Amino acid sequence: MTCPSCGAALAPGARFCESCGAPVGTTAPGPAPVAATSGDHPLGDAPISAPTRKPAGTLPDPPAPAGRRPCTECGGEVGADLYCLECGTKAPSERDHFEEHPASWVAGVCDKAVRKNRNEDAMALLAGAEPGSRAVLIVMDGVSNSIDSDVASLAGARAAREVLRVPLPSGMGTPESRDAAVRKVLTAAVAAANTAIVAVTDPDSPNPASATFTAAVLEGRRITWANVGDSRSYWLPDAGRPVQLTTDDSLAQAQIADGIAREVAESGPQAHAITKWLGRDAEDLTPTVGSLEVTEPGWLLACSDGLWNYASTPEEMHAQVRAAATADPAGPADPAALALALVAFANAAGGHDNITAAVARVDLGQNDQTPTPAPAGTSGGEPSDG
Repeated sequence: MTCPSCGAALAPGARFCESCGAPVGTTAPGPAPVAATSGDHPLGDAPISAPTRKPAGTLPDPPAPAGRRPCTECGGEVGADLYCLECGTKAPSERDHFEEHPASWVAGVCDKAVRKNRNEDAMALLAGAEPGSRAVLIVMDGVSNSIDSDVASLAGARAAREVLRVPLPSGMGTPESRDAAVRKVLTAAVAAANTAIVAVTDPDSPNPASATFTAAVLEGRRITWANVGDSRSYWLPDAGRPVQLTTDDSLAQAQIADGIAREVAESGPQAHAITKWLGRDAEDLTPTVGSLEVTEPGWLLACSDGLWNYASTPEEMHAQVRAAATADPAGPADPAALALALVAFANAAGGHDNITAAVARVDLGQNDQTPTPAPAGTSGGEPSDG
């Protein structure tokens, strides 16, 4: 038996379709409806809209972790009090260290770091099951000198994820139209993150929660990104030239633009002073947006400054990715192992700030077709910033 409205298969005895909600009852029909006239009701016989459905291409949430993670020291079982039942080592809380693995080719790790008391970083990931199809990497870094930034950054990342759950729009068929449509969506994602931050901020707080924002969306061969603050996205091809996709909103970046060497600007006393952020006291929520059409296999990386502190240039980050891939017996295509290795590298280098690394593996030839976008953007080629 099928639904007379949408054609979906029906369970025996069903009275309503589970796909579209239309009544399909098996009981005896009631009296025939009487046609409405203009005097019966102000709407007369106006048409009724169809049931709401999820748009095509909607990505699911990452699967929930399968039980408590094992002890990092001995691999034993961690008890409810966070202490290992085998060796007694205390494990970090779920907020201090968490991982997401939404698909075989996408993974991320968010870690407190060895020198910090709490984890104010956050991430939210999405991915299609087919490698190379569509992935969303969102990383936010709660500003440490503001109150409740750990709560705010996680709420903001998850709110932005909802906006980016469906494919990016195509506009009206021209590159300019697509650019404008995509920019609108990414700006909406930033606005949603900011609304979530404000919602969890005490209205009387003298130092309200704030956070940086970076989002990288992979659709087939195209990478589109947006950022506010100094969290970053990188494209790290296996053999080609690595690229830092985002441009920091920071005093250090302003100095670099004025001709000061990167190593000098990023090691000065104001190296991590940001000029744009999200939060109740934010003055400018407009993200920097850009896109890149990739032509070779590699890694898309979104990260907080807790990672790039120790490998700022694209070449340095590329070297760390190559080192992790060489050291890992599973090979270069294991995103979970790579994300863990990058976090371990930052902790070993000092771990002075929270660390987040989210990666997506791009192997062209498996599934390099851009998914059908939502009806209404950024054109391909060399990296373009808006």
